Amino acid sequence: MALLKDEKAEIVKAYGKDEKDTGSSAVQVALLTKRINDLTEHLKVNTHDYSSKRALFVLVGKRSGLLHYIDSQDHDAYLELIKKLGIRK
Repeated sequence: MALLKDEKAEIVKAYGKDEKDTGSSAVQVALLTKRINDLTEHLKVNTHDYSSKRALFVLVGKRSGLLHYIDSQDHDAYLELIKKLGIRK
């Protein structure tokens, strides 16, 4: 369930400094959130897909680490990002 080029470009444009800023933490969190949401929808239909379930846990862990990093660098940016993405604290 890879992201399409258009979807990725749209997310990078919305959360990055410019259209080529794919490495910033905020963009990475936004891309991971999109993949997590897609996998969650997949697992609602395919409840016995255990490899996808494990992949979901790995993605959530990566996103959690990046969010912790953003929080340690700039708490206001962290609060704004989780509000924009609809992520619980």
